[in-house]
Amino acid sequence: MTTSGSQPLVEIRGLNHWFDEAGSPKQVLRNINLSVNPGEIVILTGPSGSGKTTLLTMVGALRAAQEGSLRIFGHELKDARNPELTQLRRQVGFIFQAHNLMPYLSALQNVRLGLEVLPAWLKQGRSAMDGRCQQGLEQVGLGHRLHYSPAKLSGGQKQRVAIARALVAGPKLLLADEPTAALDRESGRDVVDLFQRLAKEQQAGIVMVTHDNKVLDIADRIVALEAGALVES
Repeated sequence: MTTSGSQPLVEIRGLNHWFDEAGSPKQVLRNINLSVNPGEIVILTGPSGSGKTTLLTMVGALRAAQEGSLRIFGHELKDARNPELTQLRRQVGFIFQAHNLMPYLSALQNVRLGLEVLPAWLKQGRSAMDGRCQQGLEQVGLGHRLHYSPAKLSGGQKQRVAIARALVAGPKLLLADEPTAALDRESGRDVVDLFQRLAKEQQAGIVMVTHDNKVLDIADRIVALEAGALVES
Protein backbone atom coordinates (compact mmCIF):
# COMPACT_ATOMS: atom_id res chain seq x y z
CA MET A 1 0.00 0.00 0.00
CA THR A 2 1.57 3.27 -1.07
CA THR A 3 1.15 6.78 0.21
CA SER A 4 -0.24 9.01 -2.53
CA GLY A 5 1.67 12.16 -3.31
CA SER A 6 4.81 11.07 -1.45
CA GLN A 7 8.29 11.15 -2.95
CA PRO A 8 9.51 7.76 -4.22
CA LEU A 9 12.09 6.07 -2.03
CA VAL A 10 13.79 4.68 -5.15
CA GLU A 11 13.89 6.39 -8.56
CA ILE A 12 15.75 4.71 -11.42
CA ARG A 13 15.94 6.24 -14.88
CA GLY A 14 17.85 4.91 -17.89
CA LEU A 15 20.13 2.72 -15.78
CA ASN A 16 22.73 0.68 -17.69
CA HIS A 17 25.49 -1.44 -16.19
CA TRP A 18 28.36 -3.53 -17.55
CA PHE A 19 30.69 -6.15 -16.11
CA ASP A 20 34.14 -6.90 -17.45
CA GLU A 21 34.21 -10.41 -18.89
CA ALA A 22 37.56 -11.64 -20.20
CA GLY A 23 38.59 -8.09 -20.99
CA SER A 24 35.36 -7.21 -22.81
CA PRO A 25 32.33 -5.34 -21.43
CA LYS A 26 29.19 -7.43 -20.92
CA GLN A 27 25.99 -5.44 -20.40
CA VAL A 28 23.98 -6.82 -17.45
CA LEU A 29 21.36 -4.06 -17.01
CA ARG A 30 19.64 -2.34 -19.94
CA ASN A 31 17.74 0.94 -19.70
CA ILE A 32 16.07 0.20 -16.34
CA ASN A 33 13.27 2.58 -15.31
CA LEU A 34 11.66 1.84 -11.95
CA SER A 35 10.29 3.64 -8.89
CA VAL A 36 9.48 2.29 -5.43
CA ASN A 37 7.16 4.30 -3.20
CA PRO A 38 6.80 4.39 0.59
CA GLY A 39 4.77 1.42 1.80
CA GLU A 40 5.16 -0.46 -1.49
CA ILE A 41 6.35 -4.05 -1.89
CA VAL A 42 7.97 -4.73 -5.26
CA ILE A 43 9.01 -8.27 -6.18
CA LEU A 44 11.69 -8.86 -8.83
CA THR A 45 11.41 -12.10 -10.77
CA GLY A 46 13.27 -13.54 -13.72
CA PRO A 47 15.69 -16.32 -14.64
CA SER A 48 19.11 -16.70 -13.06
CA GLY A 49 21.59 -14.28 -14.59
CA SER A 50 18.94 -11.75 -15.61
CA GLY A 51 20.43 -9.00 -13.42
CA LYS A 52 18.14 -9.11 -10.36
CA THR A 53 20.83 -9.29 -7.69
CA THR A 54 22.99 -6.75 -9.52
CA LEU A 55 20.09 -4.30 -9.55
CA LEU A 56 19.40 -4.94 -5.86
CA THR A 57 22.99 -4.23 -4.85
CA MET A 58 23.01 -1.04 -6.90
CA VAL A 59 19.81 0.21 -5.25
CA GLY A 60 21.47 -0.42 -1.89
CA ALA A 61 24.54 1.64 -2.84
CA LEU A 62 26.76 -1.44 -2.67
CA ARG A 63 27.72 -1.19 -6.35
CA ALA A 64 28.37 2.07 -8.19
CA ALA A 65 26.05 3.18 -10.98
CA GLN A 66 27.82 3.58 -14.34
CA GLU A 67 25.22 5.17 -16.60
CA GLY A 68 21.81 6.65 -15.93
CA SER A 69 20.21 7.99 -12.74
CA LEU A 70 19.74 6.03 -9.51
CA ARG A 71 18.28 7.92 -6.55
CA ILE A 72 17.30 6.69 -3.08
CA PHE A 73 15.61 8.95 -0.53
CA GLY A 74 15.97 11.78 -3.05
CA HIS A 75 19.79 11.47 -3.26
CA GLU A 76 21.60 10.63 -6.50
CA LEU A 77 23.96 7.67 -6.00
CA LYS A 78 25.94 8.11 -9.19
CA ASP A 79 29.22 9.87 -8.31
CA ALA A 80 28.15 10.29 -4.65
CA ARG A 81 31.01 10.47 -2.14
CA ASN A 82 31.62 7.71 0.42
CA PRO A 83 30.38 9.66 3.50
CA GLU A 84 27.04 10.31 1.80
CA LEU A 85 26.77 6.69 0.66
CA THR A 86 27.45 5.51 4.22
CA GLN A 87 24.66 7.71 5.58
CA LEU A 88 22.23 6.40 2.97
CA ARG A 89 23.15 2.74 3.60
CA ARG A 90 22.31 3.17 7.28
CA GLN A 91 18.67 3.66 6.29
CA VAL A 92 18.58 0.45 4.27
CA GLY A 93 18.06 -3.11 5.54
CA PHE A 94 19.79 -5.87 3.57
CA ILE A 95 18.98 -9.58 3.48
CA PHE A 96 21.57 -11.50 1.47
CA GLN A 97 21.27 -15.04 0.10
CA ALA A 98 24.46 -16.07 1.86
CA HIS A 99 23.32 -14.88 5.33
CA ASN A 100 26.65 -13.07 5.93
CA LEU A 101 26.61 -13.85 9.66
CA MET A 102 29.76 -13.43 11.73
CA PRO A 103 30.70 -16.99 12.80
CA TYR A 104 32.29 -15.93 16.08
CA LEU A 105 29.23 -13.96 17.27
CA SER A 106 26.00 -15.28 18.78
CA ALA A 107 22.62 -14.80 17.11
CA LEU A 108 21.93 -11.85 19.41
CA GLN A 109 25.32 -10.26 18.69
CA ASN A 110 24.85 -10.71 14.94
CA VAL A 111 21.50 -8.92 15.10
CA ARG A 112 23.03 -6.17 17.24
CA LEU A 113 25.36 -5.35 14.33
CA GLY A 114 22.27 -3.89 12.66
CA LEU A 115 22.02 -1.31 15.45
CA GLU A 116 25.68 -0.64 16.20
CA VAL A 117 26.09 1.31 12.95
CA LEU A 118 23.39 3.78 14.06
CA PRO A 119 24.50 6.64 16.36
CA ALA A 120 20.99 7.01 17.84
CA TRP A 121 21.02 3.42 19.07
CA LEU A 122 24.61 3.64 20.34
CA LYS A 123 23.53 6.51 22.58
CA GLN A 124 20.86 4.30 24.13
CA GLY A 125 23.45 1.77 25.22
CA ARG A 126 24.04 -1.98 25.12
CA SER A 127 21.07 -2.95 27.32
CA ALA A 128 18.54 -1.13 25.12
CA MET A 129 20.08 -2.59 21.97
CA ASP A 130 20.03 -6.13 23.36
CA GLY A 131 16.39 -5.75 24.38
CA ARG A 132 15.45 -4.66 20.88
CA CYS A 133 17.50 -7.47 19.33
CA GLN A 134 15.87 -10.09 21.55
CA GLN A 135 12.48 -8.79 20.44
CA GLY A 136 13.58 -9.03 16.80
CA LEU A 137 14.73 -12.64 17.21
CA GLU A 138 11.50 -13.55 19.00
CA GLN A 139 9.58 -12.15 16.02
CA VAL A 140 11.30 -14.66 13.73
CA GLY A 141 10.84 -17.55 16.17
CA LEU A 142 14.37 -17.62 17.58
CA GLY A 143 13.84 -16.31 21.10
CA HIS A 144 15.23 -19.63 22.36
CA ARG A 145 18.43 -19.34 20.30
CA LEU A 146 19.73 -15.93 21.38
CA HIS A 147 23.17 -17.12 22.43
CA TYR A 148 23.74 -19.80 19.80
CA SER A 149 26.58 -19.34 17.34
CA PRO A 150 25.84 -19.73 13.61
CA ALA A 151 27.61 -23.11 13.64
CA LYS A 152 24.88 -24.42 15.95
CA LEU A 153 22.01 -23.12 13.80
CA SER A 154 20.33 -24.74 10.80
CA GLY A 155 20.33 -23.04 7.40
CA GLY A 156 16.80 -21.78 7.96
CA GLN A 157 17.67 -20.46 11.42
CA LYS A 158 20.69 -18.60 10.03
CA GLN A 159 18.42 -17.01 7.44
CA ARG A 160 16.02 -15.90 10.17
CA VAL A 161 18.88 -14.32 12.14
CA ALA A 162 19.86 -12.40 8.99
CA ILE A 163 16.26 -11.29 8.55
CA ALA A 164 16.05 -10.12 12.16
CA ARG A 165 19.29 -8.15 11.70
CA ALA A 166 17.88 -6.41 8.60
CA LEU A 167 14.59 -5.51 10.29
CA VAL A 168 15.82 -4.62 13.79
CA ALA A 169 16.27 -0.88 13.16
CA GLY A 170 13.06 -0.45 11.16
CA PRO A 171 14.70 0.51 7.84
CA LYS A 172 13.10 2.97 5.42
CA LEU A 173 14.02 0.63 2.57
CA LEU A 174 14.38 -3.17 2.76
CA LEU A 175 16.26 -5.08 0.05
CA ALA A 176 15.88 -8.85 0.23
CA ASP A 177 17.57 -11.44 -2.01
CA GLU A 178 15.69 -14.77 -1.86
CA PRO A 179 14.76 -14.25 1.83
CA THR A 180 12.54 -17.34 2.04
CA ALA A 181 14.76 -19.73 0.05
CA ALA A 182 16.03 -21.62 3.12
CA LEU A 183 12.73 -21.51 5.02
CA ASP A 184 9.87 -23.95 5.27
CA ARG A 185 6.42 -22.81 4.16
CA GLU A 186 5.25 -21.70 7.61
CA SER A 187 8.45 -19.79 8.44
CA GLY A 188 8.39 -18.17 5.00
CA ARG A 189 4.86 -16.89 5.55
CA ASP A 190 5.81 -15.57 9.00
CA VAL A 191 8.69 -13.63 7.46
CA VAL A 192 6.68 -12.06 4.67
CA ASP A 193 4.03 -11.12 7.24
CA LEU A 194 6.78 -9.14 8.99
CA PHE A 195 7.62 -7.48 5.66
CA GLN A 196 4.00 -6.49 5.18
CA ARG A 197 3.85 -4.98 8.68
CA LEU A 198 7.02 -2.99 8.01
CA ALA A 199 5.52 -1.63 4.79
CA LYS A 200 2.10 -0.88 6.25
CA GLU A 201 3.01 0.44 9.71
CA GLN A 202 6.27 2.26 8.91
CA GLN A 203 5.70 3.02 5.22
CA ALA A 204 8.97 1.31 4.30
CA GLY A 205 9.63 0.39 0.70
CA ILE A 206 10.54 -3.25 0.05
CA VAL A 207 12.27 -4.72 -2.99
CA MET A 208 12.49 -8.50 -2.91
CA VAL A 209 14.13 -10.90 -5.36
CA THR A 210 12.46 -14.29 -5.20
CA HIS A 211 11.70 -17.48 -7.09
CA ASP A 212 9.24 -18.49 -4.35
CA ASN A 213 5.81 -18.44 -5.99
CA LYS A 214 4.16 -18.97 -2.59
CA VAL A 215 4.93 -15.39 -1.50
CA LEU A 216 4.09 -13.48 -4.67
CA ASP A 217 0.71 -12.52 -3.22
CA ILE A 218 2.28 -9.92 -0.88
CA ALA A 219 3.51 -7.81 -3.82
CA ASP A 220 1.97 -4.52 -4.84
CA ARG A 221 3.86 -4.98 -8.10
CA ILE A 222 5.76 -7.84 -9.70
CA VAL A 223 8.55 -6.73 -12.03
CA ALA A 224 10.23 -9.20 -14.38
CA LEU A 225 13.78 -8.90 -15.65
CA GLU A 226 15.01 -10.81 -18.66
CA ALA A 227 18.57 -10.49 -19.99
CA GLY A 228 18.99 -7.31 -17.96
CA ALA A 229 15.88 -5.57 -19.28
CA LEU A 230 12.57 -4.79 -17.65
CA VAL A 231 10.10 -6.85 -19.67
CA GLU A 232 6.84 -6.45 -17.76
CA SER A 233 5.31 -4.87 -14.67
